[in-house]
Amino acid sequence: MRNELGHVRPVEPDARQMTNWDMCATWIGANANNGTWYIGGVIAAAGMLTASTALIVCGVLSYVLLALASYMGYRTGLPAMALTRPAFGLRGSLIPSVINVVQFIGWAAANTFIAAISIATILHDLLGWPAYGTPGGHRGLVVGIIVMSLLHMASIALGERSVRMIERVGIVLVMVFVVWESIVVFQHVSLTEIMQWRPAGHLRLSAGAAIDVLAAFNLAWVTAAADFSRFTDKPHAATTWSFIGANVGLFWFAFIGLVATIATAITMNHFDPNDSDPSTIATKLGLGVLALLVIVITSTTANAVNLMAAGSAVTNMWHRISLRPALWLVTIVATLVSFVPLFFATFLDAFTAFLDMIGMFLGPEIAVFLVDFFILRHRQYDAPAMNVTGGKYWYWHGVNWRALGSWALGVLAYFACRRIPTVAEHLGATFVAMAITACVYWLLSRKQSR
Repeated sequence: MRNELGHVRPVEPDARQMTNWDMCATWIGANANNGTWYIGGVIAAAGMLTASTALIVCGVLSYVLLALASYMGYRTGLPAMALTRPAFGLRGSLIPSVINVVQFIGWAAANTFIAAISIATILHDLLGWPAYGTPGGHRGLVVGIIVMSLLHMASIALGERSVRMIERVGIVLVMVFVVWESIVVFQHVSLTEIMQWRPAGHLRLSAGAAIDVLAAFNLAWVTAAADFSRFTDKPHAATTWSFIGANVGLFWFAFIGLVATIATAITMNHFDPNDSDPSTIATKLGLGVLALLVIVITSTTANAVNLMAAGSAVTNMWHRISLRPALWLVTIVATLVSFVPLFFATFLDAFTAFLDMIGMFLGPEIAVFLVDFFILRHRQYDAPAMNVTGGKYWYWHGVNWRALGSWALGVLAYFACRRIPTVAEHLGATFVAMAITACVYWLLSRKQSR
């Protein structure tokens, strides 16, 4: 008997054409963008040493999990949200799918808004329109959001093939831009000055808070990993090259965002976390319109991955919709969501609220489905059973309450950890909550695994 969700089937062998370089470039491009730069600017409030240490540790740990999730896609040939069915149940997997749709639409909207700031700045420089942050500045932002939505529609027109094409072009521009940015930064400020700089006490970010910010950013990609690794026929492409690509993109762009934000604070003798977006920093460093155009293009490369992941999650929720219409749907919704930050006092306020939501829900979810696949089921899933009502993945009315209960406990653990000063200050809540969730799910489920 078939289920009421989307029918899932493995990618055919002849469609598995993503190479080592494709996987590496996909994940470099996913992280080499405005959002990563902005994250680097946000954690600058922790100081260079603390922020860079948190960046390296959190990046390595998060993308080990990305490599594991990528292996799931390679091993099964199935999309990411379909792979949550064995852990959460056929109907229970709707909850991770909804969260994935929301968070990737949110990331697409955040990247769109940051790129729209660049477009608004270009319109200010070329046409004299009011600048972002001044009265009337919303006009340029609205035009920027519309322009970005058109670029996104073009980028997803060919589905997975367009992602590969965009990443190959975008990565070259990213490399050129980062080298250029690095040269300009160190012409203004020395590395010694950057290392010695400290933010004002009321703006300081603790190591734990920096880890939570980075974890929320990094873990989002873990829930999309299989959507791309299912198109490769090489395990190293799915694991090693995904890990390398994601970390290269993260370290490169977050580091330049971190350094550029601190350098700007030193040269301007003023630090404001709200001015950490790439367009503001590029303008203050005098990089000009060309740099702003590159920022717009790199946003398109990142959002190609965001929209693909959101569209894939939609197909897990409704069996009547295929990937192409799902991509159009999530692109339109992401465009509308891009206007939400206009109603917040600052973009940073909206961005911080979004990060809190991601860290709270995604960490425990990831812990559950990785434990289920690698520990409880020993890397063996029955793909046909993912389409059968009453089958081995049906549990109780289509829901595995052990998984959902463990997940809910993980969310509560996240809240609790945020209120324990030692944990919140030094470790952050995200990875501690994930460890608790993993242990609880394993204890509840080890006798039920098969």
